[in-house]
Amino acid sequence: MNIRELGADQSVRAFEAMRELRPAFTEHSFVSQVATQMKAGYRLAAAFDAADRPAVSVVGFRFAENLAWGRHCYIDDLSTMAAARGRGAASLLLGWVAEEARRAGMSQLHLDSGVQVERQDAHRLYFRAGYRISSFHFSRQL
Repeated sequence: MNIRELGADQSVRAFEAMRELRPAFTEHSFVSQVATQMKAGYRLAAAFDAADRPAVSVVGFRFAENLAWGRHCYIDDLSTMAAARGRGAASLLLGWVAEEARRAGMSQLHLDSGVQVERQDAHRLYFRAGYRISSFHFSRQL
């Protein structure tokens, strides 16, 4: 499996895998949103089975700094095509992001994951990768 970082002009190759996690996006709205977020530091990497095929798994992340966590990497999105789950692509991407964060001098990795029953496989993946539950995340509609 090959991992590559994608630029805004290549983000369409990540669409099918990301749609598993973010189904509200159309291909056009996804490419547009990724381009907007990349201007603010968002990065997108993908795992490929073959160079000429769409990604089987994708990760979106950014480097940030705040009072609570210092310099850290925040993983916004991690998604794998249903047919490719269980083959290690997401684990490879988590390891790839961790190495990118280390090289950039980040001290921690963070991510949020929904608490729905269908997210339990993702939670097992995060635990196996060394993540732990460290806080509650609260949100409110405005």
